[in-house]
Amino acid sequence: MIDDFIRVTYRIECPGSVEAMAAKIASDQSTGTFTELPGETDAVRKRCAARVESVTALPPVDRPGFPTDTPGPYNRGDAVIAYPLEAIGTDIAALMTVTVGGVYAARGLTGVRVMDFDLPDAWSCHPGPQFGIRGSRRLTGVEEGPIIASIIKPSLGLTPEDTAEVVAELCAAGVDFIKDDEKMMNPGYASLEARVDAIMPVIDAHAQKTGKRVMYAFGISSADPDQMMRGHDHVVKRGGNAAVININSIGPGGMSFLRKRSQLCLHAHRNGWDILTRHPALGMEFRAYQKLWRLLGADQFQINGIAAKYWEPDESFVKSFHDVMTPIFSEDDRPLPVVCSGQWGGQAVETYNRTGRTLDLMYLGGGGIHGHPMGAAAGVQAIRQAWEAAAEGLSLQDKAQQHPELRASLDKWG
Repeated sequence: MIDDFIRVTYRIECPGSVEAMAAKIASDQSTGTFTELPGETDAVRKRCAARVESVTALPPVDRPGFPTDTPGPYNRGDAVIAYPLEAIGTDIAALMTVTVGGVYAARGLTGVRVMDFDLPDAWSCHPGPQFGIRGSRRLTGVEEGPIIASIIKPSLGLTPEDTAEVVAELCAAGVDFIKDDEKMMNPGYASLEARVDAIMPVIDAHAQKTGKRVMYAFGISSADPDQMMRGHDHVVKRGGNAAVININSIGPGGMSFLRKRSQLCLHAHRNGWDILTRHPALGMEFRAYQKLWRLLGADQFQINGIAAKYWEPDESFVKSFHDVMTPIFSEDDRPLPVVCSGQWGGQAVETYNRTGRTLDLMYLGGGGIHGHPMGAAAGVQAIRQAWEAAAEGLSLQDKAQQHPELRASLDKWG
C-alpha cells in the first residue's frame, strides 16, 4: 500500500495542552480556519485535512521559549502531524508553506521547532546528488580514506593572482580539494571570472606534472539564477568540476534551477542555518533541514566538526554527520560529509570513533594547514597522519613519535 502522507514532527511548547495545540496546528495548516465554513465538508476534510498521529510528552519547563505573560509551567511534547500528499504534492515551496511557514504564527505557543520530515516515496522524484560520495571520490581520485581539503585564507583581500599562488602551494602540499571561502562570490577586486582564469591553469599544470587533478570549488552563488549559471558555465569552460553553493542565500528555487543544468559537483555551505537552530524552542532541526537540500542536489555538505571554532557543540555535529549519512530513499542520495571549522588533525581520532568509524568524508583544514609551523605541506601531512592513526587504532601521541609533522601540530594546537 502506498503511503500518501507527509509526516512532520514538531516540538511544541505551550502553557496549555500540547495535544490541543497539535490539533490546532493540523487544522490551521490544512482545511480549518477560526470558524466553520460551508465549504469545509467531510469530503474535503477526508481528502486534505492534516491529522495528529501521535504526541510524545516531554518534561515541562519553568521558563518559556517565547516571551509571554501567561504563567508556567510550560508543557512540551513531540507531535507527529500527517499531511495528505494530495494537498501538498512534491513541491518544496508547498511543503515549506503548508507545514512550516504558518506554524510559527500560531497563537498560544511558547515554542515550536520542526524536528523532522518523513517523506513518502513520491518525493524520490527530486534529483538528489549528481555526484555524492562516489562521484566526489572519482573526481578527486581518492579511492579510499578521507578526502583532504583546504580553503583559501585569507578569504577576502587576495587578488586572483595572489589566490593562484596559494592554490599552487596547496597543490604542491598534496591536498585533494581546495575551495573558495563562502564569502567569495564575485567581488570587484577578484571577480569570479578572473579567479577561474587565474586558478585553472595552476590546476591544469599540477595535473600535467603529477597526474593528480585537484578539485577546486569556485563560489558561484548569486540571487540571480542567470548570473549563477553564467558563472557555472565559465567554470565548466575552463575545465573546473566543482562549485561552492551558499544554499540559504540562493534558496530552494535557485538550487533547483542550478541542479537541473549543472555539470559541477555542488559543495553546499549552510551559512545561515544557525538562524534556524540556535534557539532550542524555535526553528528547525538539522535532521529536517538537510533532507530538503539533499533532495535538491547537494553533493557535498559542510557540517562543522569536533571542537569547532563556532558555537555548535560536538553532539550536534555528530548528529548532523549521521543525518547526512542516513539514506532518504537510497544510498545514492547521501552527500559527502564535509568536516570543517577549526580542524587540524587533532580531532581525527574522536571524529572517526564518533561517526561510525567511516572514512567516507572530506576533512577541511584552513588554518590547520596554512598555519602549521613547518609549512602547508607539513600541515597536510600531519592531517593525513592523524587520520592514519585513527584508522589504525592508535593515539595521536603514539603516531606522532615517528612523524614530526603530526608532532609539530600537537605541540602547537594540542
